[in-house]
Amino acid sequence: MVRRLFLGLALAVAALPAARAETVLRVGDQVAGVRSLLEAAHALDDVPYTIEWSQFPAAAPLLEALNAGALDVGFTGDIPYLFVYAAGAPVKVIGATRSQPSANAVLVPKDSPAQSFADLKGKRIAVNRGGNGHFEALGLLEHAGLTPDDVTLVFLGPTDAKSAFAAGSVDAWVIWEPYVSMAVVGDGARVVADAAGVYPSKTFELAHDDAIAGKRDAVLDFHRRVERAKLWALQHPEPIAAQISALTRIPEDIALRSLRTKQETPIAIDDAVVAETQGEADLFTRHHVLPAALDVSAAFNRSFGTNATAAK
Repeated sequence: MVRRLFLGLALAVAALPAARAETVLRVGDQVAGVRSLLEAAHALDDVPYTIEWSQFPAAAPLLEALNAGALDVGFTGDIPYLFVYAAGAPVKVIGATRSQPSANAVLVPKDSPAQSFADLKGKRIAVNRGGNGHFEALGLLEHAGLTPDDVTLVFLGPTDAKSAFAAGSVDAWVIWEPYVSMAVVGDGARVVADAAGVYPSKTFELAHDDAIAGKRDAVLDFHRRVERAKLWALQHPEPIAAQISALTRIPEDIALRSLRTKQETPIAIDDAVVAETQGEADLFTRHHVLPAALDVSAAFNRSFGTNATAAK
């Protein structure tokens, strides 16, 4: 009897690592940004679960996959998330980072006469509907004393907007990194405005409610690895740029410029971040982009800790 119990216990213990290794964390990324960072920092060398990466060109398709339960974790700007949250998506914010204002910019062709955002009155401006570019354009219009009727907002995703901008079909493009660096370095585009004083740029780490409940250990471990890697990345942009280039074929000098421009820094999800996000939702409500007032207070799950916890 004792031998049978001992054997059973030994088999159960032996099975534990295998069972843990069978956990699969499905992660959505954009332009290989998070994956490149983690691999360059060797932050995944001892991961006790399997990561399945999916790459997306922008937030909208990533959020669709996350909402549908096809992903467990994903990374997007704070603005696009407002729409899936407003629609009742079972997705929560579990982490956040902040980038420099210059990471979100208004671009014009190098020969454009425009020197400021106000000079774009009457012009065609490419933005991603319901995204960071749309929000920044509306905020800049308010700051310039203009209304959306004073310009023509052309709603295009990043790939189509890049083509339209290069072809001269639009007069300006409101976009984020690494597309800013691609256009400035690759095409000679000029920056006439950025997000300073208008858009407190944040990236959200999001998790599906089912993953929070059913894969919490893996989600928490991954979250901490991401935040530690992002703190490391602030001092080591070169190897990350090399990794981005290898994964995406973005030239290394452009990837490095993008990283140095962004200076993406982990921040705690505190009352100030919630209030800031509420202000973003309110701006979209004022302009009827969101159909009704939105209370974002329940959108955040603070139980995964802050960058300070992750860095220990």
